[in-house]
Amino acid sequence: MDLTTIKDPSFLKDLSIEELELLSADIRDFLINVTSRTGGHIGPNLGVVELTVALHKVFNSPNDKFIWDVGHQSYVHKILTGRTSQFETLKKHKGLSGFPKRNESEHDVWETGHSSTSLSAAMGMAIARDLKGTGEYILPIIGDGALTGGMALEALNHIGHEKTDMIVILNDNEMSIAPNVGALHNILGKLRTAGKYQWAKDELEYILKKIPAVGGKLAAAAERIKDSMKYLLVTGVFFEELGYTYLGPVDGHNYEDLMENLLYAKKTKGPVLVHVITKKGKGYHPAESDRIGTWHGPGPYKIESGDFIKPVSAPPAWSKVISETVRRIARDDQRVVAITPAMTVGSKLEGFGEEFPDRLFDVGIAEQHAVTMAAGLATQGMKPYLAIYSTFLQRGYDQVVHDVCRQNLNVFFGIDRAGLVGADGETHQGVFDVAFMRHIPNLVLMMPKDENEGQHMVYTALQYDAGPIALRYPRGNGLGVKMDEDLLEIPIGSWEVLREGTDIAILTFGTTIPMALEAAQILSEEGISARVVNARFIKPFDEAMMISILEQDIPVLTIEEAILQGGFGSAVLEYAHDLGFHQSKIDRIGIPDQFIEHGSVNELLDEIDFTVEATVAKAKQITKMKQQRV
Repeated sequence: MDLTTIKDPSFLKDLSIEELELLSADIRDFLINVTSRTGGHIGPNLGVVELTVALHKVFNSPNDKFIWDVGHQSYVHKILTGRTSQFETLKKHKGLSGFPKRNESEHDVWETGHSSTSLSAAMGMAIARDLKGTGEYILPIIGDGALTGGMALEALNHIGHEKTDMIVILNDNEMSIAPNVGALHNILGKLRTAGKYQWAKDELEYILKKIPAVGGKLAAAAERIKDSMKYLLVTGVFFEELGYTYLGPVDGHNYEDLMENLLYAKKTKGPVLVHVITKKGKGYHPAESDRIGTWHGPGPYKIESGDFIKPVSAPPAWSKVISETVRRIARDDQRVVAITPAMTVGSKLEGFGEEFPDRLFDVGIAEQHAVTMAAGLATQGMKPYLAIYSTFLQRGYDQVVHDVCRQNLNVFFGIDRAGLVGADGETHQGVFDVAFMRHIPNLVLMMPKDENEGQHMVYTALQYDAGPIALRYPRGNGLGVKMDEDLLEIPIGSWEVLREGTDIAILTFGTTIPMALEAAQILSEEGISARVVNARFIKPFDEAMMISILEQDIPVLTIEEAILQGGFGSAVLEYAHDLGFHQSKIDRIGIPDQFIEHGSVNELLDEIDFTVEATVAKAKQITKMKQQRV
């Protein structure tokens, strides 16, 4: 079938199962071909082809609400809702988003990118439906990994308590990005092998109703038999005890099984949970056989071999540099343990786990728990390293404030993917952590200029015994600089002058240092002497250097690949004001007050005028203003 002819899902109503199976094969071929060029979340989407098709056949989107948890499995949904022709632009600037987007289609009723939000959103939509008196179906589709998130469990509890009409689709492929962990994962494992629970229970009820009622004792005995059978069929009946009608397990690649259970769910009052077993990567062998998450969301690849297309001689990834330095230090320091919220592969902690299996803790999609668990470790003299993406650290913010910083505990935060990350877009850009962390008492926040300084900062963090310390580092690869053999401790709060200058001081850190140095060179050719400072400690400041700049009345330009409001530049302005330097000329470059969509990092920086040329222009402007003032 030519998938580009699909305008909406209504055509599915007239298709036979044989035709649906042919359509599924066409969708898989299309996804494998297009993502081999664009990259994207191929593994999750190959696993939900039949499930997505069946949902759209049985229900009526957009009147019935499909709420995709995380959203990286929404490509099939996008194909069936008329967006096939846009897939060559997948995750590109101004192109098709890799996640549901409300401004893309009326069929995308909920935007996401972070895990475990679908059930709470669905509850809100269900309450609105009931208050308005409309009768649409509400269908959150959540994975077994996302179900381990605390927010999902809170919503699961509330929905069951309220007996809300809702059909929860549990897409169980035994993985999130990496293999899942936890007791709930083990419960699902038992359910997978328990057989058809709902149908067996219905058969039992039918038989019991045929028994003549001889007084209350026999009726009570019959109920006890039924309840006992529930526990015999499914150990614990976890979802039934929470108030759900449990259907499953269902073969997520069998249309007859899927539609039989979905139609049954439509007729059932109250909350229903349809437990669907799928195979992540279904239909493409390299993705099917992946057990560590490599095929969750790769870049471009060769279809025939499954080899990823990457630069031949790229510098080491930042995540690898940081995690391997932690591993190196852990060999001599038994107190060092590593924690990750389901991102062992993404944070490159596989090597640490192989060498120290008893000192690596993957807690699942549970960022709040990860932060407070690190705090607990620190109270007992351990040195916990929490590897966490900037965008996911937002989910553990209260724990950073209340449990770590308030108690001044020695927790080392490795803030991965700090700054713009590009193709994953708004939900994943790591641009808020400077603003939401720099104002917390007791916390040290730093970012290195290159991977060599990065390894020294890791060493500094694990030697630091005066409270929490956080190291930001970007997505992608380092600069390829020479690495020192010996690890050195960097004085906390110290800055570094990279280029001397007297007319303007450019204060910056991390990924923006090359831009500042290039701008300084252009300025020098035009007769403006620019000092470039590696302000590697965002908090605390190098107060001596900052005061020296202010006392010399040198104009200051701050640059940060982070949100301007409340960021590093704001801290410089506050500092100058508090010391009475009210006439100092200070200007800022950073991420404006908006969410940054998807695209390559360079395209996104150009779009918001975050460039060498803009830096030069702003530097000229503030040095000229100083001259006019004088």
